[in-house]
Amino acid sequence: MMSKTLLLSSLLVFILSIFLLPFLRLSNTSMEADFADLLVTNAFIYTSDPSLPFADSMAVKNGRILRLGNYSSFKDLKGSKTKKLNLDGKIVVPGFIDSHLHLLYGGLQMMQVELHGVNTTEEFKMKIKQAVESKKEGVWILGGGWNNDLWGGEMPTSNWIDDISPQNPVWLSRMDGHMGLANSLALKLAGITRETKDPPGGVISRTSDGEPTGLLIDAARQLMLPSIPEPSIEERREALLRATNYALSKGVTTVVDMGRYVPGSSTELSWEDFTDVYKWADSSGNMLIRVCLFFPLVTWSRLADLVQKIGHMVSQRIYLGGVKAFFDGSLGSNSALFYEPYADDPENSGLQVAELDDLTNMTTLSDKSGLQVAIHCIGDKANGLVLDIYKLVASINGERDRRFRIEHAQHLASGATARFGKQGVVASVQPEHLLDDAISAARKLGKQRAESGSYLFRSLLESHSLLAFGSDWPVADIDPLNSIKAAVKRIPPAWETSWIPSQCITLNDALDACSQAHNLSSSCVFSGQNYRVVISREIGRFCHTIHKFMGTIHS
Repeated sequence: MMSKTLLLSSLLVFILSIFLLPFLRLSNTSMEADFADLLVTNAFIYTSDPSLPFADSMAVKNGRILRLGNYSSFKDLKGSKTKKLNLDGKIVVPGFIDSHLHLLYGGLQMMQVELHGVNTTEEFKMKIKQAVESKKEGVWILGGGWNNDLWGGEMPTSNWIDDISPQNPVWLSRMDGHMGLANSLALKLAGITRETKDPPGGVISRTSDGEPTGLLIDAARQLMLPSIPEPSIEERREALLRATNYALSKGVTTVVDMGRYVPGSSTELSWEDFTDVYKWADSSGNMLIRVCLFFPLVTWSRLADLVQKIGHMVSQRIYLGGVKAFFDGSLGSNSALFYEPYADDPENSGLQVAELDDLTNMTTLSDKSGLQVAIHCIGDKANGLVLDIYKLVASINGERDRRFRIEHAQHLASGATARFGKQGVVASVQPEHLLDDAISAARKLGKQRAESGSYLFRSLLESHSLLAFGSDWPVADIDPLNSIKAAVKRIPPAWETSWIPSQCITLNDALDACSQAHNLSSSCVFSGQNYRVVISREIGRFCHTIHKFMGTIHS
């Protein structure tokens, strides 16, 4: 554990954006004998490497790390042109990895109506009114990030916004991406009426007399999405530039991008973004961070063919990671799949958005072809069933370092944490989500059920599970410091005490979850490169006083 006294005595958190994909295997090549361009000294360097947890100096040449250790061992690397940077005890950490986000989706939302943090119905309506006033008639009003729990739990309906948007279709995604609100004009354009049936894996919310309320849940969104104009290539490229600069401003240098595909959308979106946006950015010098891309599971054979042809490593910035599927919805939308019904909705136990046999078959084939598989699971039943699938597939295809992933793993039944560890399944979790769910989980699940099975980070670690932190941006902000604080303290806004304090984890464990190699696939070779150091204006903005951040962790 880092010394509290040492941390609190430092003045700044100094983040060198190290493209450090994570186990610190330093080069043993002839570069060791070369003079360094830069010697970073008098630092407190957290390496994330158990064999060398901390160092006080670092040597860099051509933007890559030559050596970490004690300054007295660096004399052979100091030449006449070597520059020295004395950090006066500041902390250096690896560039953070966000193990689960939606990069382009987040960048696009930065260009739309922003509803994150809106905590009154009046502000919600005002935001839409302002957006309508800035658009011509007939232009779609798009946005997202709303959370009904912030204004008391009442679900919005089309009636809230119809009067202020009579000539503009409106579509607003909930913060979790599993529900959206349409105004009446948008419903009309999509042909959604009282006669429209719920699609498999989705729900059209209705009034007591059967009229659509405007809310479309999970796969029901597929009824709306084809009517919404797709962003142009230029808009998506601009979204990537905004998103990557924003990530860098938060100290995030590598991301696992789950793409724009969600139940109800086209499986082609991820492939179009790969071709039109990511490859363009890479070839034009605009790929500022490293990305590990996941594609829809139903397209597994297409990805397998591409990997066989060109390998996983498209370039030094782009890695073809694996495939992702959805098995349930979200807690906030009452569509996460549980063994027992919702306490506030006794006739509902959630939605299973994929057929079990289909999911098992595609997982088996994907794994056999060497692809990493990640499956979205929120509810305890969803997690249990997917753990069953992973166990079956491993027995069929044989043991290897496959690193199956479960995305979110938010609510787990008794014994599930031990299964993660025993089966070697990565728990890809988003700590900031617990701050929102703490407000509503007891109401939706009952207090005892919520507190015994929600966000079991410590239990997962004690079961020797692989824990990887992400933000799920734009669902939550892409800020690893917020994730670390949430995992260590577990104190929601306006609360004075932790939610389920027995599941708080240490600062070291939280840092590791933001920078360890298991955030990526077992075959990722980013970590085989010498580690690149980038100090830019974006990273320069990511400096925080140690008293401000670490003080909140240790207080």
